[in-house]
Amino acid sequence: MAQGTLHSPDGTQKVGHLALPVICLVTGEKEFEEDLVPELLPWFQVAVRTSYKDLARWVKAEQIVALLIDIDLDDDEPDTGFAILNELRRLDESCVLISLSRSRTRSVEKRALEAGATTHFRSPFELSEVRLTLVEALRLRDEERTRKALQQQAIESSRFQDFIGASEPMRRVYDAIQQVADSSINVLIRGESGTGKELVARALVALSRRANKPYIRLNCAALPENLIESELFGSEKGAFTGATESRPGQIELADHGTLFLDEIATLTLPLQTKLLRVLEDRQVQRLGGRTLRKIDFRLICATNEPLEEMARTGRFREDLFYRIHVVPIQLPPLRDRTGDIPLLCEHFLQIHCVSNGIPLKHLAPDALQIFEDHSWPGNVRELENLIQRLVITVRAQEIQATHLPSNLIAQNYAVQEKMLLPDSGANFDEEVQSLEVALLNTALRRAEGSKTAAARLLHLDVQRMKYLCRKYSL
Repeated sequence: MAQGTLHSPDGTQKVGHLALPVICLVTGEKEFEEDLVPELLPWFQVAVRTSYKDLARWVKAEQIVALLIDIDLDDDEPDTGFAILNELRRLDESCVLISLSRSRTRSVEKRALEAGATTHFRSPFELSEVRLTLVEALRLRDEERTRKALQQQAIESSRFQDFIGASEPMRRVYDAIQQVADSSINVLIRGESGTGKELVARALVALSRRANKPYIRLNCAALPENLIESELFGSEKGAFTGATESRPGQIELADHGTLFLDEIATLTLPLQTKLLRVLEDRQVQRLGGRTLRKIDFRLICATNEPLEEMARTGRFREDLFYRIHVVPIQLPPLRDRTGDIPLLCEHFLQIHCVSNGIPLKHLAPDALQIFEDHSWPGNVRELENLIQRLVITVRAQEIQATHLPSNLIAQNYAVQEKMLLPDSGANFDEEVQSLEVALLNTALRRAEGSKTAAARLLHLDVQRMKYLCRKYSL
């Protein structure tokens, strides 16, 4: 493997790694080397390369933290420098790349930045400015890596099976799942659409003694009424037009395993009666058949409908309701999961950036604030769909508030306006007084009680600051 000559702060030249981070200067110009190396040595070890050849593989092997690349190195192929920048950026999204050029044209700088350069310098340049830019870029890179590591740590610590969330409502859900997972008791999962009811079912199965047995899922709302009966209970050959062979139903296929019936409230009353009989007798009879087959399965159901009300009005069998409602697990809506939205956003950004082969994006603070203020009527499903859409449509690495759908921004403004001025109105003088007190208290806390320092923070005359403190007894 090609090696770079490494200049260390003590003036010696070595190949290898010392305590200081190693940066690489790629240039064929002696002037660049003689000027830049002494300027950078107190802070870094500097490896000098005079060729683009095998640069990407060498950088990866030597764990180079940053590169200063002379993009005019190959005079015969002027585009090679831009191609090298592009290749290095694709290999490491966080690598600090500073491009150098003798060209004074704006187009060269623009192309270098588009190819992946962190920043660009045109010769002649201030040596100290290059060094300061390099130090600051590495500091920002390290801060970003730390932020991502902490975010990933937070996601992992808040992960339970396929769930992401550490809020108190979700902790209660996790506890409920763990309490009943290893039993054979019937469970009813309740919650609004998009809250993750199927994830609860999968977690119950994964933590149960039936984990390696069949797991059969049937969405009762997805099949027409004339097909769901045969789908549930199976059919014998000739049982109805088109039944050319005998086939087991989903209940039968779940033998020794778990049957998950999603949207159970959509079952008709006759089907509810047949299901109740199966649960009571633990036997199933196919359509057109005479044989009863003994079945051992665990039933998990899910709904977002008010089954109690449906039972009172005769739309759902009361006895079936009590059969499936042995242990209810209530999933909270996303609007009640305080603190989980940043974790979910980061999780979905990782998933959809990776699956689409896109460098990892992140939400700007203003965009995240709007996400946290949104009511999310479609819950986690709505959030994931929006993140997926933004990953594809936003070309920038940072997703800002201006990239968000207009209805999301409009709702956020409407909520803020309602908080500022409720429908019942507000006392202007009292609201102004409350704001003054809040600002004064905040400034005093930051200034550690110093009225003079607090006055500077609020751009106030010191005498006026003291007057306001006396006025509000602060």
